[in-house]
Amino acid sequence: MKITNPHPIKGTMDTNLSSNLWAVANLLRGDYKQSDYGTVILPFTLLRRLDCVLADTKAAVLKVAPKVAKDSEKVQESQLRKASGYAFYNTSPMDLKIILGDANKIKANLIRYLNAFSSSARDIFDHYKFQDQIEYLDSKNLLFKVAEEFAKIDLHPKKIPNTSMGLAFEELIRKFAELSNETAGEHFTPREVIKLMVNLLFLGDDPKLGKPGVVQSIYDPTAGTGGMLSVAEEHLRAMYPKVKLVAFGQELNDESYAICKADMLIKGQDVGNIVQGNTLSEDKHSGQKFDYMLSNPPFGVEWKKVQKKIEDEHEDKGFAGRFGAGLPRVNDGSLLFLMHLLSKMRPVAEGGSRIGIVLNGSPLFTGGAGSGESDIRKWIFENDLLEGIVALPTDMFYNTGISTYIWILSNHKAPERKGKVQLVNAVDRFQKMKKSLGSKRREIPPDQVAAITKQYGDFKKGETCRILKTEEFGYRTITVERPLLDENGKPVLDKKGQTKADSKLRDTENVPLTEKVERYFKREVLPHVPDAWIDEEKTKIGYEIPFTREFYKYVPPRPLKEINKELKQKVAQIQALLTEVAE
Repeated sequence: MKITNPHPIKGTMDTNLSSNLWAVANLLRGDYKQSDYGTVILPFTLLRRLDCVLADTKAAVLKVAPKVAKDSEKVQESQLRKASGYAFYNTSPMDLKIILGDANKIKANLIRYLNAFSSSARDIFDHYKFQDQIEYLDSKNLLFKVAEEFAKIDLHPKKIPNTSMGLAFEELIRKFAELSNETAGEHFTPREVIKLMVNLLFLGDDPKLGKPGVVQSIYDPTAGTGGMLSVAEEHLRAMYPKVKLVAFGQELNDESYAICKADMLIKGQDVGNIVQGNTLSEDKHSGQKFDYMLSNPPFGVEWKKVQKKIEDEHEDKGFAGRFGAGLPRVNDGSLLFLMHLLSKMRPVAEGGSRIGIVLNGSPLFTGGAGSGESDIRKWIFENDLLEGIVALPTDMFYNTGISTYIWILSNHKAPERKGKVQLVNAVDRFQKMKKSLGSKRREIPPDQVAAITKQYGDFKKGETCRILKTEEFGYRTITVERPLLDENGKPVLDKKGQTKADSKLRDTENVPLTEKVERYFKREVLPHVPDAWIDEEKTKIGYEIPFTREFYKYVPPRPLKEINKELKQKVAQIQALLTEVAE
């Protein structure tokens, strides 16, 4: 599965755009709390974007509207969408600039303009409770001033492409989240991480995607503002213009959901596929299967609020539901999202599926044999679903500096990958950012995104790449017993004449699946405790992914002579400084 062109994706944020949109906050100061600025700026930005997008075809829509006024709602929708050239439209003769022409009726005209949007667009503004904000702004004599500022900003797609618009939205959300002490990183993922994920997701599927007229589906259960879905669509369109990618998503946060839906609306996607709600407790795409899946679930978030629903599904449905393999501890739901995605894989006979998900270090090793986490990993390995893991640099995300990993999973691995897992250590492939964004101080430059993609596709062992058999991640936890001794030092026997075990001396050992237990026991245990034995009934099989250990490099300590010399130099420097102070 070699790759010569990893298809880097272009797209940067117009920082002036974000600044111009943010500047409206100056008008709100005093009448709004800083943490509430987003309730005005975000929906107004969306309104202006849709206003500009529809500008070129407005005349065509106004011409068609009276002709289909008596037709069925379905016919009207179809004809007006066709006239607008998008999956939405507005039948009002007004736009934002025309509305500003009558300052005395701005509130009434703005509400009338909102109501003239197609239902799919109106739903977006309803989620922002935008009409309430219009009423409040009008009561503070701010409505005209705010609308005027937005009307000055040109958000036409020819000037601001979708990628830049999406990045501007995300930058605004980050600022609002910081002001309200919320976790900005829950809403979106750094673009370079998405690009790398998308590269890895489509890697090796060239034969399938190269066929004309192919329609593929992609799904994100934690869609945020739609960044992953957008980049995936742009990436695939750049490689295969004739392939159609149908996007599906679910998002919990109101603001992020509204932006995601608007983005998909502008791109011509069926926004009925973008739904709102808690994915873990209420799967609104239940029973559906997808070709590709992407996700960046929140790190280390507890699932106590939905615990009963998830436990009920686990117990009542087993593998017929989403969580048959096991349940992780309640303070980290990352693996629940992973199992949710795995449950939506297409059968191999129908083409199979590939998954890309960003996780922190916990799912790699948390939980010993027999725990929920280990049982989930065991199920994944025994079904040969994990294809590879790429370790990312630290300080990559807006809300945390911890270690993060991209997992790639597939139920239709290439022949050379079957029964194997690839680990790529990309922790050093970063450059420092000129200006930090929250906890994000580093980024992966485009050339390194391409290099990591190529290394993954080449599938060759190296200094920063390991290729291991699935069984190498497994182990048996054996229980080592020792006899209970009486006051004379003799073993105590039970009623059946068998030696009783001393629970105080009980111990466990982890034996790799690649090694025979008996051989390990004779070599590692019996030489130290010759009276020990294994309680076979207590043996458990576990799996972990010791990523750090695989790439550990021993660095010998410096010679003591060198350390002493350095200490003497430091002490001398301190004494000199103290002397200066004393004088």
